[in-house]
Amino acid sequence: MSSNPVAETVASLMPRARAELTELVAFQSVADFDQFPKSESEAAARWVADALTAEGFQDVALLDTPDGTQSVYGHLPGPAGAKTVLLYAHYDVQPPLDEAGWATPPFELTERDGRWYGRGAADCKGGVLMHLLALRALKANGGVPVHVKFIAEGSEEQGTGGLERYAEAHPGLLDADAVVIGDAGNFRTGLPTVTATLRGMTMLRVRIDTLEGNLHSGQFGGAAPDALSALIRVLDSLRAKDGTTTIDGLTPDASWDGLQYDEEQFRKDAKVLDGVELIGDGTVADRIWARPAVTVLGIDCPPVVGATPSVQASARALVSLRVPPGIDTDEATKLLQVHLETHTPWGARVSTERIGQGQPFSADTTSPAYAAMADAMAVAYPGQEMQYAGQGGSIPLCNTLAALYPHAEILLIGLSEPEARIHAVNESVSPEELERLSVAEALFLRNYAAG
Repeated sequence: MSSNPVAETVASLMPRARAELTELVAFQSVADFDQFPKSESEAAARWVADALTAEGFQDVALLDTPDGTQSVYGHLPGPAGAKTVLLYAHYDVQPPLDEAGWATPPFELTERDGRWYGRGAADCKGGVLMHLLALRALKANGGVPVHVKFIAEGSEEQGTGGLERYAEAHPGLLDADAVVIGDAGNFRTGLPTVTATLRGMTMLRVRIDTLEGNLHSGQFGGAAPDALSALIRVLDSLRAKDGTTTIDGLTPDASWDGLQYDEEQFRKDAKVLDGVELIGDGTVADRIWARPAVTVLGIDCPPVVGATPSVQASARALVSLRVPPGIDTDEATKLLQVHLETHTPWGARVSTERIGQGQPFSADTTSPAYAAMADAMAVAYPGQEMQYAGQGGSIPLCNTLAALYPHAEILLIGLSEPEARIHAVNESVSPEELERLSVAEALFLRNYAAG
């Protein structure tokens, strides 16, 4: 990184950032209160609120959102007449999954091979620290040249829409000239990237019932309809032989025109086992950024250990569908529901329940904010030009903000590059990326203010 005062300040702040991220990662802030204590999320929210207060933010508040979680808000006044920029991150995290699969405890930030490991280190507690570092660097070098609004969401990973509903009910709260969503990531480490599109998402819980109760498989198996087998047939109908998502009425053949994803690099990033094929057709970018993708997230059925020789009376699954730009999520959800109902065999009773959803998002990359970010990233990443990529994940708030504030320029950056392995075991963040992106964000705020 070329020497400049902002970069030097950020570098000097990195030990403090590591200590703070250690504190924040320690909160088990999974916003599924059937699995994790609500007190852990509330403590994480208070940590963020205290950090904002310490930085001079005004009107710092814990916002009780309709889904039972808290988002943290604060306002840092800038010079008179300055533009307003909203900085977004979320402090809630995914569950750690199989804790035995972690090389180090998931809620203890641990350095290994130059990376910092811990649940939420990249997605998205690291994003909270990225925003704080950028602001601190500016305050140490002439001041923050814009009005800053800061919002840290408490349930982004659950997709339950608490902050979206709160923003709609308080439409002036998050109004800004530009929005920096700190919940995306570079295409690869060291390559500055803004995310131009997001796939939307819908989640359905599907239940199949065939019998009043389980039956002995020796006495009734072969004629009694097995709910688990029916569910397996339904789920199998969602994919073609090559793995392409096949939902009746949903077109799976769109293409991606921007930055391409080399197939061998994708295999390495995804840690695909030797000899195992990738699924779907078209380019990798087509498949992960431009086309719908269905995933079975979980199945309720007897575990292998302790299973009895029974014909199952009921079975459930949680199904996720990623929805690319150009397709309405409401319509895609209806098509998925009809598909599941139509493909249920043997006249079995089927019901579906919508758990959460968000619309896809496309940014206007021709706006002045993108030019300001490109210049900032060129300084933070010497010799590299800012790239535009898609992202398969969903950030429902983006569409809410775009609808509420059509004038706002929305940019997506962040720490979730492929090596971060967000949502998986052994999630980590690159401290070098945290440092460079904090510099880029600080310089962006300067560039945007002057533009």
